[in-house]
Amino acid sequence: MSLAAQSQRWQDPAATPRVLLTLAILLLLWPGLQLTEFRPQILFDAQNREVMGRFLAGFWPPEVGSEFLRLLGRATLETLAMATAGLALALLLAVPLSLIATRALSISTLLNGRSRGAGRLLRYPVRVILVVLRSIPEIVWALLFVRAVGLGPTAGVFAIAITYSGMLGKVYAEIYESVDAQPTCALLQSGSSRLSAFFYAVLPNAAQELTSYTLYRWECAVRASVIMGFVGAGGLGQMIDLSIRMFAGGEVVSILLTFLLLVLLADQISLQLRRRLA
Repeated sequence: MSLAAQSQRWQDPAATPRVLLTLAILLLLWPGLQLTEFRPQILFDAQNREVMGRFLAGFWPPEVGSEFLRLLGRATLETLAMATAGLALALLLAVPLSLIATRALSISTLLNGRSRGAGRLLRYPVRVILVVLRSIPEIVWALLFVRAVGLGPTAGVFAIAITYSGMLGKVYAEIYESVDAQPTCALLQSGSSRLSAFFYAVLPNAAQELTSYTLYRWECAVRASVIMGFVGAGGLGQMIDLSIRMFAGGEVVSILLTFLLLVLLADQISLQLRRRLA
């Protein structure tokens, strides 16, 4: 076989479309970079490097005083409690909404491949509710609840519960629909109720993915709790805000290291649970 024939044989037929798609993405990205005034070369300016160097130097060493560590421990517990309580409330709303919004338990969809008008009319407003719940960022809800209930973690709990119920409900409904529909169809055809079909057919097949996503959302809730602390919702975020205002870089580093440990802990819990459910 000649070299030309070998070259033609190993040529990727999708190479040209990929190159064209890459060029199209770059052409679309360039106006966005111009609109945001993205200029990374500013970071390498001599004056900016000097300012950043002095700023970062103030972050060392970390603060390890006993009084500060006591406050840090309390704020950490507040952050964990805020994230956990908010996610628990979100689950109370997301689970029933996801069961209504999903097509995985629709008899007409499973048997005929098309949902009837009544089921579609019921699912559509629930899906709209889920869109509304997750469309407003949790920090906006936190600002509103701080006005309503005052400063503290309560505002953060309500904010996480509302936003995350929409996120969890949407993804849960999609996870239900991604599992094998044959067991569900068999149970429904044998006269089983939809709730029984969910517990015995859908849930066992979706448990690992549901657990993984729920724990990921808990990890996101921990991060959100820190962010909402900047608007008065308490926890580690409020400590970071106060430390930055007082130019206490050592305290900021200690808080960030604590937050890093929380994220690593959430990742390990998720990993262990996925292994047990595998």
